[in-house]
Amino acid sequence: MSDAARQPGFSDEQRLAFGQVAELYDRARPSYPAAAIDAVLEYGALGPGSRVAEIGAGTGKATVLLVQRGLTVTAIEPSEPMAAVARAKLAASPAVTLVPTAFEAWDPGLPFDAVVSVQAWHWLDPKVRYARAREALRPGGALAAVWSFPDWERCRQRGALSRAYRIAPVTLAPDFPMHPDSEPTRLAGDWHAEVTAATGFGAVEVREFPRTERYTAQDYVALLQTHQDHILLNEDDRAALMEEIRRTIESGGGSLELPLTTYVCLARRLQESA
Repeated sequence: MSDAARQPGFSDEQRLAFGQVAELYDRARPSYPAAAIDAVLEYGALGPGSRVAEIGAGTGKATVLLVQRGLTVTAIEPSEPMAAVARAKLAASPAVTLVPTAFEAWDPGLPFDAVVSVQAWHWLDPKVRYARAREALRPGGALAAVWSFPDWERCRQRGALSRAYRIAPVTLAPDFPMHPDSEPTRLAGDWHAEVTAATGFGAVEVREFPRTERYTAQDYVALLQTHQDHILLNEDDRAALMEEIRRTIESGGGSLELPLTTYVCLARRLQESA
């Protein structure tokens, strides 16, 4: 992962923006590679009945994958609209308990075998997230933060998309991963350095799973509108930017091949000292 400094804490407006488009988020966002989920289970020695706390469950996209592998999941999600979509999707599963609250305010109760955060760890308060995760884990339990980021250096249409962002009559800084001029992994910071600096964790690993997703212009524009920096543009500016991106993809053959890498960042709560 990038060795750039992690961005400072984010505002509630940014963290909770996804709730404005919860249904679209569930339709447009891709799922996660089975191999990435399997890596979490292998590292944590997790199996049917293992207790997992999922932090920032969103609409339940990763929750479904965890439940399919037999895990018992307590899903924490602070956005009520996002939690509502997850609740409807997972209503038939007795293995899921949905808790509509912020991780920082959640009382874990009995310790968990793993704490998993998929596409959400960066939204948590950097002052307390490792300490809170440690409190929630049994000794030897696994902490896993998972992100999927575009690999813009491998995207042959990056230059055309970058021009679209410059041509559109709106300024959007390349601070977040879906901007083609961004350094996507910067959002996740330096996992090794952070875990090493945190108290009570060891056995740090990062595993990578590359793939490519193909999008029509319409589907890619829908995807962009599930990312908070695009959501928070005013309506006219967002529409102008989306139209420029749509035209760019249509004129470039009608589809976009977007290389992605899913990063599975792992650590283990150390055993209590004797």
